[in-house]
Amino acid sequence: MTTYSPPAREIAFLLKDFLRVHERSEPANYQMVDEDLIEAIAHEAGKFCAQVVAPLNPVADQQGCIRHEDGSVTTPEGFKEAYAAWVEAGWGTLSQPEEYGGQGMPHVLHTVLEEYLNSSCPGFMMYPGIMSGAVATVLSSATQELKDAYLPKMVSGEWLATMALTEGHAGTDLGLMKTSARKQDDGSYSISGEKIFISGGDHDLTENIVHLVLARVPDAPAGSRGISLFLVPKILPETGEKNGVSVGSIEHKMGLHGSATCVLNLDEAKGWLLGEENAGLAAMFIMMNAARLGVGVQGLAHAEHSYQKAAAYALERKQGRGMGERPDPSAAADPLIVHPDIRRLLMDARAFAEGFRALVMWTAMQIDIAHDAQDAGERKKADAIVSFLTPVIKAFGSDRGFETAVNMQQVFGGHGYVTEWGMEQIVRDARIAMIYEGANGVQALDLAGRKTVKNGGAVAAAFFGMISRECDAAGDGLSFIADPLGKAVHHGEAATKALLENAAGNPDDMAGGAYAYMQLVGTLAVGWMWLRLAVLAQDNLEAGEGDARFLQAKLATARFYAEQQLPLCTTLRHRVKAGAGAMMALDAEQFLRS
Repeated sequence: MTTYSPPAREIAFLLKDFLRVHERSEPANYQMVDEDLIEAIAHEAGKFCAQVVAPLNPVADQQGCIRHEDGSVTTPEGFKEAYAAWVEAGWGTLSQPEEYGGQGMPHVLHTVLEEYLNSSCPGFMMYPGIMSGAVATVLSSATQELKDAYLPKMVSGEWLATMALTEGHAGTDLGLMKTSARKQDDGSYSISGEKIFISGGDHDLTENIVHLVLARVPDAPAGSRGISLFLVPKILPETGEKNGVSVGSIEHKMGLHGSATCVLNLDEAKGWLLGEENAGLAAMFIMMNAARLGVGVQGLAHAEHSYQKAAAYALERKQGRGMGERPDPSAAADPLIVHPDIRRLLMDARAFAEGFRALVMWTAMQIDIAHDAQDAGERKKADAIVSFLTPVIKAFGSDRGFETAVNMQQVFGGHGYVTEWGMEQIVRDARIAMIYEGANGVQALDLAGRKTVKNGGAVAAAFFGMISRECDAAGDGLSFIADPLGKAVHHGEAATKALLENAAGNPDDMAGGAYAYMQLVGTLAVGWMWLRLAVLAQDNLEAGEGDARFLQAKLATARFYAEQQLPLCTTLRHRVKAGAGAMMALDAEQFLRS
């Protein structure tokens, strides 16, 4: 069975040749990055994940987590030791703030670690994966006293964190939540309620867990405007006593068995307000948006891991005879790789993984610019594009990541359906990414409503304009992708116009076209990355720089994407325009079978 091999060469190519992060002087922390650092992160972080974390993946699936009678939880064998090694190596501090013990590196470098960990063992990644968002939330909302007490240990990895949002009756609609918080004489709050689906709600990896909990204070306004955010530790640092937080049960899930998904009971737990009362959702969105981008990286990781397994299998497994020129005419059967339909599946996986990785890392660099660029206009522009792309990266990335995992399972035939090849685990682990951190339909509505209609399509127009200008500037030798991408951009512009018109007429029509609009924007965004990669590959080939075989593969994959994926934009445009008429035609009762 093929083991995971971190794509270090791809990562180094994107960081050095594509993004050229080592040549940037701004944001200021980019000045710490040189080519040696890029190589070290690409290769050494990859080595750590492949050697220490990846072997845990089948163990995590087989063993899962255990809740004991006292409510404590233990993780699968090897998790505790691997996490201790992770903390000791300092990988988790890479992009964390220097003032609290982090290394202060650009976020784009941390994205590399996210992909590697998610491909190696997604159940393990669920524990440290939340920390960047948790630290950012506390940093932006807590009092100085709380920052000093909690951030050093959160940054070092000595303490982990959770997002405690969901309740049994309040999933996506957090405005329905009932967890209560009552202010005490010492300024703290007494918090009671039950939360569900809490990843890492308890475990044996760290001595303390910092729960970031949404709750309502007395007389809070109804709905989402009456939600406050609280920091609730598992262990009270000032006394060492256990807080009123316990695990009622662990969810029995389809996948991600290594992640302890808990029902969390809060029984007069002591917590501290982050930010202001009734402004908790805005504070939590810092963490939620980081998590949504992280889920997109999960989609990429599942695609990469499953592609690696399927490509190796297709080269080894002999089934059927090729219809064209055969590698060995005397052989009873040829390797699967000779068959065009197998190539179709593999090329689609490769085109998504490499193109989407470029998009994720480019967006991560925009996050760095939005946070730390000196020029206010540059920060504003980067923030707008990150906001626009966040629901796309989450939804399109997790959709296509799951689809790719299923397609790579198909390459194995019946062997992909049994456990020993590891493909069915990837499929099961990948499925949740389309659901959590805001279901993908909600992400599509966010893109269509808040990120497009609300500003009259201005950000979408700017986004499409960037792509269009680069299509026009591409040389004749790149017409194979520049021309179809340019046409696809026109479909994106027409779809945006239709979306705005539908919103003005009937909001249901806007909502009915939202998912297709998200898919269209995602397809265009990855196509844009392929145009840029193709320009870079051709320029390097003409200059005689780089590995010619590697660069030629980039051009071939860009051509595949242009021929097989960009034509989908035509259909997606028409779906956006169609609205919700046919979707809403039946009476509600007609959906039930009599």
